[in-house]
Amino acid sequence: MKESIPPILRPEHVVPVGLQNFAAHFGLAASGETDSETLSAVALTGISMNTNDLRAGDLFVAMPGLKTHGANFISKAVANGAVAVVTDAAGLQIIDELKSTDETVREANLPVLLLENPRAHLGDLAAFVYGNVAGNLPKIFGTTGTNGKTSTSYLLEGLLRQIGEVTGLTSTAERHIAGEVIVSRLTTPESPEMQALIARMRERGVSSVAIEVSAQALSQLRVDGIRFDVVGFTNLSHDHFDDYPNFETYLKAKVALFTPERAAVGVVSLDSRFGADFVAASKIPVVTISSDPSVSADWNVTITEQEATHTGFELRGPNGELVVSSVPLIGAHMAANGALAVVMAVLAGFDWRVIAERIKGGINAFLPGRTEMVNTPDSATGAVSGPAVYVDFGHSPDAFLHTLQSLRTVTKGRLFMVFGADGDRDASKRPDMARISAENSDVLVITDHHPRFENPVTIRETLVNAARAAKPELELYEVSPPEQAIRKAVSLAGPGDSILWAGPGHQDYRDIQGKRTPYSARQEARDALKEQGWS
Repeated sequence: MKESIPPILRPEHVVPVGLQNFAAHFGLAASGETDSETLSAVALTGISMNTNDLRAGDLFVAMPGLKTHGANFISKAVANGAVAVVTDAAGLQIIDELKSTDETVREANLPVLLLENPRAHLGDLAAFVYGNVAGNLPKIFGTTGTNGKTSTSYLLEGLLRQIGEVTGLTSTAERHIAGEVIVSRLTTPESPEMQALIARMRERGVSSVAIEVSAQALSQLRVDGIRFDVVGFTNLSHDHFDDYPNFETYLKAKVALFTPERAAVGVVSLDSRFGADFVAASKIPVVTISSDPSVSADWNVTITEQEATHTGFELRGPNGELVVSSVPLIGAHMAANGALAVVMAVLAGFDWRVIAERIKGGINAFLPGRTEMVNTPDSATGAVSGPAVYVDFGHSPDAFLHTLQSLRTVTKGRLFMVFGADGDRDASKRPDMARISAENSDVLVITDHHPRFENPVTIRETLVNAARAAKPELELYEVSPPEQAIRKAVSLAGPGDSILWAGPGHQDYRDIQGKRTPYSARQEARDALKEQGWS
């Protein structure tokens, strides 16, 4: 089956930008063969750093990469309709050399603008091409943190929609544009794609945008060219130590969002041990929020109820503000994410009284693959006929802990855990993932996730050994592949039990030997229930 890759989203109608104006705005000099008459004759309707996504009328940004220079692909850029090039001195030399051997490049003779370290300026270049300039933008919110970025973004979008905003969203799972839903390619796309997405949102009348911002997106300059109105920090815990060697480096990568160049104001949750460090490191004004009554914060969250269908909370502010609401999710940590979203909206200038009134019946949002029940509850009783099965995207020790603890509060019977670990990713977190799973479940089924190019047997061995060391008496099974693992768990469970299948969440594939194999945890779980006779 051919892999389905979601398309890059661009505005349908672009006001062309003159290449001469573009060059003047950024102070770029043209190569010796490019004169002012040539510059004035060219109009840009898009920008791309990848020839596979390049379209007619695009500016091609040829940059040095890990293995080769983008200028080596100039012939393909020409064939796909590029009308001009921005590159560095090394790229210009490559283009000049190719002109002597490649007739396509020689005849096209595209105008070339010189810019050293073009990646560092890519976001600003793209913002200018797509017209995403000050005074012409919706309110833009950004959320970072190890866990909770997606949840907070969806809940923020939900409450903004409830107070009358036309909303946009870009997250790990989906892109939303004024009600249109598109599957995501990356958590945070490269800056030209992000700027094109924002331009499309503007075109559709979007007034507020919620953006999930990963540490990698900040380190790799994917959100350059965006200045956020409000940013939020959820937490910091063990993850991505393959990219960031320690907590200090990881925190530094995330706190880069909280700088005057990127954002105006921020909200910081103090619910993780790095919250206070984050406040100290922030370079912009911040307010704080916490669900721990022993912690001094500007805004305080109290959990009022925890049910299988929702979690209620009260949010109190420094000036007597009171918001009483709920989130359609299980767990105090999810309610804390909802409260964080409320404070972000208040900091953006929305009246807390209006917010409180509109969400008093709960924040209306659906989060794909976030503690998502795959059973269909009885419409009258809300109960399910067999064990409740949840799929969740969490794949870090802290995410496992919060989700298992939350499910424990709504589970009358035994709590099952099914999980595997990513191959070719941070291996240092695997023992903690297994330990927490063992300590907080009654039955553990260890299986595979995305093995990528790593041996899944070796991954499972590490997990099994760590789980057994943490809780020797635990009922534990090692089952591969995951299709059989979920069937094993369902075969052992009964009414009143809960099964958490952590890792796959909303994803519709498994990464095996570099190939995305079509796969749905939701459907596999439903099939497993049907095979055991549960409706």
